[in-house]
Amino acid sequence: MGPTTPRTRRWRWASLLGSTALAVTAGGALACPAGAAGTNVDFATHCIPPAVSGLPPIDGTTTASVSVDNTKPKVGDTVTVTYTVVTPAAGNPTDLALPADIMTPTGKVALGGAQTGSVTVAGPKKNTPVPGKAPFPSFSMTGTFTVTKPGQITLSPGDYNIHTSYILELDTPCTVITPPAPASETITATDGTPANTRAISLGSASGDAGAGVTVSGTNFTPGASVTLAGRSGTTQTADTATVTANAQGSFSGSLVVNDRTTTGIVAYEGASWNADKGAGPAAYVVNDNTPVPDGSQKLTTTVKAGTLSMSQAGDSVALSAVDFGQGGASTGGLNTVTVKDFRGGPAGWSLTGKVTDFTGPGARIDAGKLSWSPACAAKAGSPSTCKAGSAGTVGTSGATLASTANGTLTGGEFTVDAGLSLDVPAFTPPGSYSGVLTLTLT
Repeated sequence: MGPTTPRTRRWRWASLLGSTALAVTAGGALACPAGAAGTNVDFATHCIPPAVSGLPPIDGTTTASVSVDNTKPKVGDTVTVTYTVVTPAAGNPTDLALPADIMTPTGKVALGGAQTGSVTVAGPKKNTPVPGKAPFPSFSMTGTFTVTKPGQITLSPGDYNIHTSYILELDTPCTVITPPAPASETITATDGTPANTRAISLGSASGDAGAGVTVSGTNFTPGASVTLAGRSGTTQTADTATVTANAQGSFSGSLVVNDRTTTGIVAYEGASWNADKGAGPAAYVVNDNTPVPDGSQKLTTTVKAGTLSMSQAGDSVALSAVDFGQGGASTGGLNTVTVKDFRGGPAGWSLTGKVTDFTGPGARIDAGKLSWSPACAAKAGSPSTCKAGSAGTVGTSGATLASTANGTLTGGEFTVDAGLSLDVPAFTPPGSYSGVLTLTLT
């Protein structure tokens, strides 16, 4: 797999027992992952109104909560965090009423306990109208982090900023006066497969045959012997070198590339390539320096590499209703996901999903009751072939929805779908039950 920034989307749907309605979408201002709501906490906040308002700083109280999509993750899992500011300490500093959908919030969630650090969160440009001098309305922001250590991890609301886009682009930053704020949520992480955070970068993306390229690596095992190797598609070439990671797990070495078919470079610990102890491939091309015959002209153009991205046809799915006393399959279809891989390198991609428990009026439907039947198709002309994941349970640990393999040249445009089926127990109390499905593209 190539080093890419994971991209995540979330769907919320409802299975209604005896009636029909749509669930609140995941992007709503107050939507929280089902079954994982944090506790509202109060903390002293220092807010600075925009300079144009001429107002002094505001020292007030913020009420907020932090929720997660999985309170019992394993090491290596990705946890989605939702930071909801229930009552901001600041408000509209002017007499001018602000219209709807001009507020864009960003912020931080502080991690404590077994794992420290912060999670960057952001919210959509969405708000109700704000009258002049009125308090800002509630808003939610989301982000993700990877669990790296087992044990209890606390999550506390942190600093946040309210950006408004109306006539002027203005910011109202609010900081926690005595950090960290009280913990709103605590999760318990258990041992699992350690997250592979090894990464490499190249000093150059191309070079002449026989030239050396600088390979730098991070997060390898301290003191480990690391092999640098060229790749031609998925096949390792004869070009290799060995370096030793320092006490911090970093290294910098040179690999001489002779093979003209080279498409990428990898680095790994051990006797042979292992995805759990390696990094890359990082794209690399050997320049074509074939002499130009007399009386000829060599024409050259450049194809620019793009990005790996995904989009969705919607963010809410209504599953079919089932009858109280009978239960059974509540079915529906995932909104179509479009994956565009315009990187042009040797790396494939993987689209995975995991779901929370479904919660409703006084009951819970286990996440393991949701299954899917994936399907994937490649647009004509795409270099890569899309492989659908296996039909079966999604659950909290997750499953693969679709993927493409590494290759000499990968890329293309793909549509991904899945049939959904929730096995509802026979005597589940009537009402609306909601869960959150998180899709991650890497």
